[in-house]
Amino acid sequence: MIFHKTKIDGVLVIELEPRVDGRGFFMRTYDKEIFAKHGLPTDWAQENQAFSKTKGTIRGLHFLYPPRTEAKLIQMAEGEGFWVFLDLRKNSPTLGHWDSIVMSAEKHHVLFLPRGIANGICTLSDNCHVLYHMDNAYDDNAKGGIQWNDPELAIPWPVKTPSSIAARDTNAPSFKEFLEKSGGGLTV
Repeated sequence: MIFHKTKIDGVLVIELEPRVDGRGFFMRTYDKEIFAKHGLPTDWAQENQAFSKTKGTIRGLHFLYPPRTEAKLIQMAEGEGFWVFLDLRKNSPTLGHWDSIVMSAEKHHVLFLPRGIANGICTLSDNCHVLYHMDNAYDDNAKGGIQWNDPELAIPWPVKTPSSIAARDTNAPSFKEFLEKSGGGLTV
């Protein structure tokens, strides 16, 4: 595993190293010892899957309010997606900054997001299947969101009009409204 830093403090792209032969490949997507050496969570409370049928689907920008914030380990099992991650941590030097990555099943990497990071995806292909590990149990009462197309954030999403989007994401508050509601960001 090769760990790459991003523009957001604590967010990592982990390049996996598949062993390829005539049958296909085998690769490790998580290793407790290696994660511990990098100061990352080693106790995952949940593993979830998401499936998006159509290209151009938007999911996010999602997060959980304290004390239910969660670190995530994200992997594309099928398809391709444009992932965005936004720092919501109150005392972070990168509060309000975002970064992005195109992930796919073929690229053989996973994305690690520490607690206090909102994330979202725009599917770049049909039939996107995503695997998530979380270090905290999900609580529907703690869910939050940021407007995916907030003009203040100016994220260059690959679509202007999603093919599919939930009402939760369409009606999410702006980043500025989030800051006002949260008292300046999340304390994690």
